[in-house]
Amino acid sequence: GINYGNMFEAPSETAWGNPWKPEYAKIIADLGFNHVRIPVRWEPADRSLEKKPYTIHSSFFQRIKQVVDSALNNGLYVVLNMHHHDALYKDPEGQKERFLKQWEQISDFFKDYPEALVFEILNEPHDNLTAEIWNEFIPEALKVIRKKNPNRIVMIGTANWGGLGGLPQLKIPDDPNIILTIHYYNPFHFTHQGASWSGEQSKEWLGTTWDDTEGDREAVRKDFAPLIALEKEKRIPVHIGEFGAYEKADMASRAKWTTFLTRYFEDLGWSWAYWEFSAGFGIYNPETKSFKQELVDALLHNKMPEPAK
Repeated sequence: GINYGNMFEAPSETAWGNPWKPEYAKIIADLGFNHVRIPVRWEPADRSLEKKPYTIHSSFFQRIKQVVDSALNNGLYVVLNMHHHDALYKDPEGQKERFLKQWEQISDFFKDYPEALVFEILNEPHDNLTAEIWNEFIPEALKVIRKKNPNRIVMIGTANWGGLGGLPQLKIPDDPNIILTIHYYNPFHFTHQGASWSGEQSKEWLGTTWDDTEGDREAVRKDFAPLIALEKEKRIPVHIGEFGAYEKADMASRAKWTTFLTRYFEDLGWSWAYWEFSAGFGIYNPETKSFKQELVDALLHNKMPEPAK
């Protein structure tokens, strides 16, 4: 799959210069992907009430419905999440009621949708939303969702920004319809070189390559060893919900990294969603309506090569 990134998780739909377009779902399906992840920021004032009863505005629900329906009508599965809930990360206890009320509304709105729609409780818990607090929130959110969606697949991520580092602290609920989702951007100096939101030091990382040597691959395998062990122990399906390398990295390295990871994930039986479709990490240029074919091939067509010498 692939993420609709920099669209609905932006402060407004156009804030980050990458608005959603109705033709995207068909383009993605025709390429050969089978799902999209839709990151959504639900908290802005023009989308939901900050105070009780924390109502999500009907107009915004209808907009998200349009995006979800577009994907489903093109034969794609959909992962719908809560993304960039900044107030919740800053003040978990103070925002808990709003968080649960929002999920109550989302759950009710989509309760009659087919199983091809998957919920993801929260993107990358961090800051004051610690692993301990997140472990308390997960079963409560799941309970709210299960009232109207008793059998819907729900994805659960880790604290500490959704990565592998949060695995040891995660308490996985006893629920047969959950998937563990993990984000992966290692080596970070490669994937985020020149990324302004990663700080001034990201400029110093420019020129970092990923050469697909056996050593490069072994570093990835070492990173994922704890997840493989947990998957076997808990018998829980795994989804890599985000991975990608920013456009400031050289395309040859990006293609090598992406090819290795996608084939590696598939060999392990894991689903994945690349970050993202049409912005700085993307595979599609909306202005020229052209593809970055090296990345498309890396995701969907390339076979696992022999490691570089």
